[in-house]
Amino acid sequence: MLFPQKHTGADTTIFSVMSALAAEYGAVNLSQGFPDYPIDTRIQEFLAEATVQGFNQYAPMPGLPLLTEQIALQKNKQLNVAIDAGHITICPGASYGIFVALAALLNKGEEVIILEPAYDAYIPAIEINGGIPVPVPLNYPDFSVDWDRLRAAVTTRTRAIIVNTPHNPTGVTWSAPDWQQLADLVAGKDILVISDEVYDQIVFDGQQHHSVLQQEALQEQCVAVFSFGKQFHATGWKIGYTIACPAITKAIRKVHQFIAFSVNTPAQYALGRFMQQFPGEDSCALLNGKRDLLHRLLADTPLKIIAPAAGSYFQVADYSAWKDMPDTAFAQWLTKEAGVATIPLSAFYKDGTDNKLVRFCFAKEDKTLQIAIEKIKAKL
Repeated sequence: MLFPQKHTGADTTIFSVMSALAAEYGAVNLSQGFPDYPIDTRIQEFLAEATVQGFNQYAPMPGLPLLTEQIALQKNKQLNVAIDAGHITICPGASYGIFVALAALLNKGEEVIILEPAYDAYIPAIEINGGIPVPVPLNYPDFSVDWDRLRAAVTTRTRAIIVNTPHNPTGVTWSAPDWQQLADLVAGKDILVISDEVYDQIVFDGQQHHSVLQQEALQEQCVAVFSFGKQFHATGWKIGYTIACPAITKAIRKVHQFIAFSVNTPAQYALGRFMQQFPGEDSCALLNGKRDLLHRLLADTPLKIIAPAAGSYFQVADYSAWKDMPDTAFAQWLTKEAGVATIPLSAFYKDGTDNKLVRFCFAKEDKTLQIAIEKIKAKL
């Protein structure tokens, strides 16, 4: 039988490939973005409470009211904007949120601009939904937006621009002036902004997260996507959510109801109860410390940090002073020979751009990071 080619992405994502390689060689896995430390025991207790209290059947399609109301309260406080709980849709993960937004809003043959390096799920999601991805490279080495190139990429066929802040893989964050530039660029145009903000709770050095939801000029043409997996370090729970104006929310739910319909009810209850009881909990200090530890550990190695992560789980490092080989080959060598798995940055570019960079995940136990860098040093 022949099957249609739905997208141009890899048959198996680089994250699965490198995690499998790490398992095969017994390497420390700093590739895929998941923590190796436990989640808060209080969330676990609320999960058990949910099953006892009878929260074991379908949740309402938009989400459990307990959870959507707590999200609205949190976002109102965090962003100083008025978020209506009725504009929040709970999804089985943030990647699903991006996919369902594209499925709901994109017409066949329309273009979607992405800023590269970009999370590798964007292009397949665009293509599966009939769109045409238009990659625009970020400036190297600071990964800032090249506004002239972005403006030049906009055409009459542009339907959406995907923004990601804090950024995966580089950890770069958008400033308020960045958002103003984007608002000016799309003003008067029928262009949607899909803002991937899954690391919004993880920003460093006292910075504040700037969201598309704070941009008054974009309120009627944006979708913001978030993830509890990142916020509470429970990536396996696969729960995220979208926030959008009523018209866009209605369009998203019209598709969502026929794909997933609803999301794990006990987990929604647990997250809602946790946010209700402990609204001040955040991850900034924990991850800020881990980023700083990784920086100290790498300081006396040939792996050079070119742009310190301002948020997220990730830090990019340049290995060119150590090895002269393509980044994928280096990542494989590092896994097999040094026993440390990373992600080559070329996997985040449609054309495979290779600047001799790899991405480290530092959302790990301190001991895990220390062991990993000791293994690297043993190969110098």
